Amino acid sequence: MNGKGRGIKMYHVYTEKNHSEFSRALVIETTDYDLALEKAEKAIAGKEGYNYIIEETDGSMNSYGELIATVVAEG
Repeated sequence: MNGKGRGIKMYHVYTEKNHSEFSRALVIETTDYDLALEKAEKAIAGKEGYNYIIEETDGSMNSYGELIATVVAEG
């Protein structure tokens, strides 16, 4: 690690309605993937038209200063 937090994986859980990025809402940020998945599934339970996205990041940023995140789960 270089002292800037890189190397520690963080998971961001979002919900979306009808697969629209404009409706994306943050549910939780956590370092625990199992907790992220549990919260994601719970957040959309019983809500028709909603889906979840879990993104993983290690804190790295691109040349524009944007967080580099990879989608690791969708449901």
